Parts: sequence; structure tokens; C-alpha cells
Amino acid sequence: MSTPTLSQNRLSQNTIRRREIELPCQSVEADLWFAEQPSHLEQAKALCQECPLRAQCLEVALENAEPWGVWGGEIFSGGVVVARKRPRGRPRKNPV
Repeated sequence: MSTPTLSQNRLSQNTIRRREIELPCQSVEADLWFAEQPSHLEQAKALCQECPLRAQCLEVALENAEPWGVWGGEIFSGGVVVARKRPRGRPRKNPV
């Protein structure tokens, strides 16, 4: 039997810590964070508000220029943060 290396020990310690913390992105359907519907993305953003890893998640997403999804409580599209996602389709020409 081999002795675990330092990196293996860190990995297992991080895994244990993650299991002790309830993270919204790990306890709710993953599709919510990559949804097409703006209302679903807003729901994902709301779930992120209380996450203890929100700041770190956002920082990593910005560094990696994540192409889409909700990361750190923000909506990403094309690698940048957008305030709101517009619904699919063309906007109306005339007001309703």
C-alpha cells in the first residue's frame, strides 16, 4: 500500500470541506445555471447570493472568461458579465 502524496492529501481535505458546506450549485439541478430562459437565470443568481464561495467563483469565472452561465451570482455571455439575458427571438417593432 502506498503513502498518499501531499497533493492527494490536499485534494481529500478540500473534498471533505466542500461536502461540509452546502453549495447551491451542487444541491440544485445544474441545468439551472446554464438555462436559456432569463427567469431561470435570475433564479440561479438569487441562489448564489448566500453562497460562501460566491466571490471566489466570480473571480475564477472572470479569469477563465466563462462563455455562458451563472457564475458567482452573475450572468456570463460571451465571456463577459451581462446585467440581464434577453429572451430568445426578435424584439417587437411596435409596442403592445
